[in-house]
Amino acid sequence: MKDAFGTPQSLLVLGGSSEIGLATARRLVARRTRTVWLAGRPSPALEAAAAQLRDMGADARTVAFDALDSATHEMALGKVFAEGDIDMVLLAFGILGDQQHDEDQPLAAVRVAQTNYTGAVSAGLVCANALKNQGHGSLVVLSSVAGERARRANYIYGSSKAGLDAFAQGLGDALHTTGVHVMVVRPGFVRSKMTAGMTEAPLATTPDAVAAAIETGLRRRSETVWVPGALRIVMSALRHVPRPVFRKLPV
Repeated sequence: MKDAFGTPQSLLVLGGSSEIGLATARRLVARRTRTVWLAGRPSPALEAAAAQLRDMGADARTVAFDALDSATHEMALGKVFAEGDIDMVLLAFGILGDQQHDEDQPLAAVRVAQTNYTGAVSAGLVCANALKNQGHGSLVVLSSVAGERARRANYIYGSSKAGLDAFAQGLGDALHTTGVHVMVVRPGFVRSKMTAGMTEAPLATTPDAVAAAIETGLRRRSETVWVPGALRIVMSALRHVPRPVFRKLPV
């Protein structure tokens, strides 16, 4: 159960080597989180992340999980919940893809969509049902401002995040009276390995800043969190820009 300050005692990170996921785990472990599950493809990076959390005092474990293998999600994640209640699930996996390449290689574009959307729908529902059966817990879903309005530069990635965002918002409504809290997090450009070498967008942020916003959102039981907060106003304006004008904007 969460403590009196709203900090989860146990955490499951889907996408266990995600920079935002690990930044969040470190931040929560530095508070009062004691049990952390890192779910991801087995790798030295996943084991190193767990070791780092153990060094901080957490009981950190790993579980094999592949976002693209939806048929295994119930079994893999069921093992985690069978070990005890989970106070918070962070859905942090996703891939950016390469827009120019993926337009010419449809199967590559499908992989982006399957990872970011269908894989997330599968894992999200498995975890949501487990949290519902517990009668408590938070499901935090990493969306993106890219899903707010499709842009020429990354509409494949953006459309996958738009689907994920809509799914998570609807799931939150469906679970509203069950004791389960769903929070959608919409970061802007995040300085990370995934965006290395890319031209930085205005209002860029960091994994640590996103982690701080997640912690604050949990404490407030927010339903939607923008990182940084100014993006709420920016994206509200961009949503209403006429399409002929929007096409000409350097976004």
